[in-house]
Amino acid sequence: MGIKNKIIVALDTVDTNQALKLTETIPGIGAIKLGLEYFCFNGPKGVKLISETGAKIFLDLKFHDIPNTVAGAIKAILHLHPYMITVHLSGGYDMLIKANEIVTEYCIKNSIKKPIILGVSVLTSLDQKDFISLGIKGNVQEQVIRLAKLAKNSGLDGLVSSAKELKIIREEIGQDLLLVTPGIRPIGGQINDQKRIVTPSQAINDGANFLVIGRPITAAKDPKEALNQISKEI
Repeated sequence: MGIKNKIIVALDTVDTNQALKLTETIPGIGAIKLGLEYFCFNGPKGVKLISETGAKIFLDLKFHDIPNTVAGAIKAILHLHPYMITVHLSGGYDMLIKANEIVTEYCIKNSIKKPIILGVSVLTSLDQKDFISLGIKGNVQEQVIRLAKLAKNSGLDGLVSSAKELKIIREEIGQDLLLVTPGIRPIGGQINDQKRIVTPSQAINDGANFLVIGRPITAAKDPKEALNQISKEI
């Protein structure tokens, strides 16, 4: 896998024309990440527009509800043929098992490739102060490991987690899960609303399979050049 194939670009816009223009500017990347904001504004049709460019779609909707509701919601988006989807690990074992089952059944029945199911551990916008206010015992690393083990035991394909926890995750669960890492900022980049961040090269060295990078690329005057510079940094 080439360096650019390890980079997932997060589109922080609801403008489909802008999204299409950006997608076509940065070919060869691992995937385009479309989140709740884009999906709520543009719906499935907006996702299809990006998919029709040939880009792989990381549909990051972070499903979290009772098992049957999550299963139904996931089933409703599988016709879009996403490359990756996300579920919140804090939804619990039964929800995760149900999600995995519905995806497997649907893809076998419709003869389509199964998307990568990623479990979201602890959001990169949270830190220890947030844990205290939420009443979560232990520290961030301990919670991430608990959730990583839950992802593995539930049969998920991978984990979304800050690169700050990459090393300890690899120590605890080895190479069994794909690790997708948000909160990536190149050297000299702005932190914005992320708290637990690292540089691209550090994340790859610590065991990340994919890096999620948004504004350092999408907000650059020349997104293609920004992508090239990050690749060189890695």
